[in-house]
Amino acid sequence: MKPDDFSFFSKWLKDRTGLVLGTDKMYLVESRLTPLLRKWNMGSFDSMVASLRKGDEAVMREVSDAMMTHESFFYRDIKPFELFRNTVLPRLLAARAAKRTLRIWSAACSTGQEPYTLAMILREEAAKLAGWKVEITATDIAREIIDRARAGMYTQFEVQRGLPIQMLMKYFKQQGDKWQISADIRGMVQFREFNLLQDPRTLGTFDVVFCRNVLIYFDQTTKGGVLNRIARAMEPDGFLYLGGAETVIGICDAFAPLPGERGVYGLVGKQGASAVPFKQAAIA
Repeated sequence: MKPDDFSFFSKWLKDRTGLVLGTDKMYLVESRLTPLLRKWNMGSFDSMVASLRKGDEAVMREVSDAMMTHESFFYRDIKPFELFRNTVLPRLLAARAAKRTLRIWSAACSTGQEPYTLAMILREEAAKLAGWKVEITATDIAREIIDRARAGMYTQFEVQRGLPIQMLMKYFKQQGDKWQISADIRGMVQFREFNLLQDPRTLGTFDVVFCRNVLIYFDQTTKGGVLNRIARAMEPDGFLYLGGAETVIGICDAFAPLPGERGVYGLVGKQGASAVPFKQAAIA
């Protein structure tokens, strides 16, 4: 790819998705987009960039989808999900006892392992949630990835990455050389195409937001914008989960780390379920 084309492409991609590419990532661009060149019988990257310059929506969609990193697995890093089940969920059940509703957002959900992990956890706690309206909304920018997530079909390799064997046996059915999560669990998650550069209030208001291992691909300004928009889409006493390598410190003043726990945040100045240190309320 020519330097001028790469300069245009990197700006176009950032404006469309928030993803930041340095010149050292030119090899990544070429490796991910070469299959599209073959698919469209384009002879060079010049032709692809020309289509982007013209605003060809079909090309723009497939190119941006191809550039996204779709790394995900069940119960990723395990501790955030243990904390959700043992501490966050009990707090929210107490705080929402009057209205008996709970809304969770899995942002940039990739192929669905994160929201399905949450769904399995909630299914395991079904007795405590009897009579409750529980919604899990899962979003991703890539339409093809959302379609894959909605189907809930995974390879042997994918179900071996973090998924406990008892959960595999209980909630999955083997389909040839793949495994499909049960219709019951699939029905607990509503998948939607959504760009984190947009206003998430169109999705509603959430008690818990998982936005893990996404901000690492953005620059500081984009990170701050995403976090501020998420803050406006959260209940005052809600919880935000970020990845282990991500933080709000120095980026967004709307959130503060919750005492004693890494990667979990509450809204600044808000009182309620997230205001009390976790260690005072842990449930075995």
